[in-house]
Amino acid sequence: MTDNNANIPDSGLSEGMKGFIAHLIELRDRLVRSVLAIIVLMVLLFPWASELFHAFATPVLESLPEGQTMIATGAISPFFIPLKLAALAAVFLAMPYLLYQLWAFVAPGLYQHERKLAVPLIVSSSALFYIGAGFAYFVVIPAVFHFMGMFAPEGVSFMPDIGSYLDFSITLFFTFGLAFEVPVAVVLLSVLGVVTPDQLAEKRRYAILVAFIIGAIFTPPDILSQFMLAIPVWMLYELGILVARMMLRDKTRRAQAEEAGEQGLLPAAGAAAALPGAAGGDDQPPAPEGGGEAAFRPLSHDEMEDELARAEEEERRLSEGGSASRDQGEPEAPTSEPEGELEAPPPHLRDDRNTSLQDPDRKD
Repeated sequence: MTDNNANIPDSGLSEGMKGFIAHLIELRDRLVRSVLAIIVLMVLLFPWASELFHAFATPVLESLPEGQTMIATGAISPFFIPLKLAALAAVFLAMPYLLYQLWAFVAPGLYQHERKLAVPLIVSSSALFYIGAGFAYFVVIPAVFHFMGMFAPEGVSFMPDIGSYLDFSITLFFTFGLAFEVPVAVVLLSVLGVVTPDQLAEKRRYAILVAFIIGAIFTPPDILSQFMLAIPVWMLYELGILVARMMLRDKTRRAQAEEAGEQGLLPAAGAAAALPGAAGGDDQPPAPEGGGEAAFRPLSHDEMEDELARAEEEERRLSEGGSASRDQGEPEAPTSEPEGELEAPPPHLRDDRNTSLQDPDRKD
């Protein structure tokens, strides 16, 4: 979406109101471009309006009884109907561009992974729209008019008016073209996570009912045309569920593969981070496994200096630890006796000969 906030005059509006006005300006620009594209195509197709109407009426002309043709009951129908058909043909041809303008208006509000669906959705939507319109042109319209001609009363000429036929056919074209967009809607809802394929499969009976209701509303009041719209819509609904399951299965596989790849990279990164430490330096390769001579690697000068410094540090730490243990042990016994106290000799060294016990004649 283009930035239209700069084009909004600052008149005291809130940011929310400015954003809303910017969205309206963007919508106006997209609508103007779409209308201009339709006008250009209509001008280019108008010179061939008669040939275009003849090709458009071929299914009816071939299904009418022999000798009957279409009629124009309005006064200006011969001029106005081809002009109207040229305008509708311009819309029909411009449908891819119109879908692109619609997507360009919605895309800024989507996530990045959702924007990647732009090209596949535009291509598939355009193709399915043309397939639906072609199914109505080649199958539905001839069958309906042939069925209607069979029930015409005797004596009544079945000659459709070109104005009524144009309105009827255009209704069928756009009804079948839009109805064939069912697979795109189913796949888009599944990819965006609004619903799951299993939930859509469980609601199958309601989808069939809605298909028959649409067929009863937008087709002529006959059972043939109703079934010819309801049954293809039902089949396309089933096709959308199948495609949605395949896309979600592939998405799940890719997510699992990415998760497995990330889990495998984590141990490898850890091992790579541990290699420099195991090798002894960032610039040295890791030592080979198994030991022996294959594992021997001479030390460099810096490594030898580091080992010597580490050995000296260990020796110093051990010597300081021994001194600390001696300082914290029991104190040594004093080398001299306190003054005033004399240690008595042992009994076997005592000399008691000068005492009265050894010499009775001695007088103390």
